[in-house]
Amino acid sequence: MAQARISAKASEGAQQPQQPPQQQQQSGGQLRGRFYRSTSMADRSSRLLENLDQLELRVEAFRDAASAMEQEKEILLEMIHNIQNSQDMRHISEGEREELNLTANRLMGRTLTVEVSVETIRNAQQQESLLHATKMIDEIVNKLLDDLEDAKMRLMSLYGACTSDVPAGPIDQKFQSVVIGCAIEDQKKIKRRLETLLRNLENSEKSITLLEHQKSSVRQSCNSKQD
Repeated sequence: MAQARISAKASEGAQQPQQPPQQQQQSGGQLRGRFYRSTSMADRSSRLLENLDQLELRVEAFRDAASAMEQEKEILLEMIHNIQNSQDMRHISEGEREELNLTANRLMGRTLTVEVSVETIRNAQQQESLLHATKMIDEIVNKLLDDLEDAKMRLMSLYGACTSDVPAGPIDQKFQSVVIGCAIEDQKKIKRRLETLLRNLENSEKSITLLEHQKSSVRQSCNSKQD
């Protein structure tokens, strides 16, 4: 009986053989190696993502700087044009006016040598909305000479559709729905264009008013002399 029990215990021991210490160390090393490799890959991925996040901020800052330069170019050209067409230019000698115009043309030429272009990423719907909005503005601009006052009122209604402030006059609801469909950058450019057009119209009206006032003064002076 004792021999039978000893044989049974020996059989149980044979069913569960223990791994040699060397094999246990190798198995543990493989597990630790896999764990270390996984952690290293995660660190690399996190570091790369952090670098891309920083670059994204620099890319947006770069685009903003380019957009600011684009706007500055528009402003400079507008200012030079306004000086050339100002009322003061009409009240100087012909020689001085010619010299000033030469300087203004030189500055305008140098400004135009700077090419700044910030492309806006648009989908098909945004592209169509931009074309539609541009066409609506162009139609009014082409009729400026026919009826200046009506064109100004229509441009103001378009501008009112682009601003978040409460407009002083009516809003062109159709134009507003078109502008909403444009890309954000295009919305800003449309608003800036309308602002420029309205400023130019205001300056033109001032020039016309001054000119009419001067003509009236001249006529009154002539009539007084005749009397």
